[in-house]
Amino acid sequence: MHLPRQRANDGKTLVSVDLSEIQHKPMPARSSRGDQAATGTVAILTARIEVLQTQLVMLEESSRGHREDYVRECERADRLVTELIKMTSDMMEAKETAAKLEGELAALRSTPKRETLTWWRWRRTG
Repeated sequence: MHLPRQRANDGKTLVSVDLSEIQHKPMPARSSRGDQAATGTVAILTARIEVLQTQLVMLEESSRGHREDYVRECERADRLVTELIKMTSDMMEAKETAAKLEGELAALRSTPKRETLTWWRWRRTG
């Protein structure tokens, strides 16, 4: 509005305003039609809130079911891991036993052989 201004000693800017030059038009008062529109909007929003709250309850119930499934599967996975560890231990023990038996078999094979009897000689000497 190109109003005259000057800087004061305290650093603030002072503006000289002639109120007769300003053409101010106050806002018109609200009509009852505007109140009805606002009431309609509030009713629509209230209905939408109720729908969203119903959906929220349904989702929370579904979430509880999924949580129970998750907990059950975690427990199942823990049991399977425990069983896997036990089976791995049993397998290692079986491998050690097999290695020990192979060593004993190799030792038996390397010892000098005694005279083997055929079945009919063994029966006569028996």
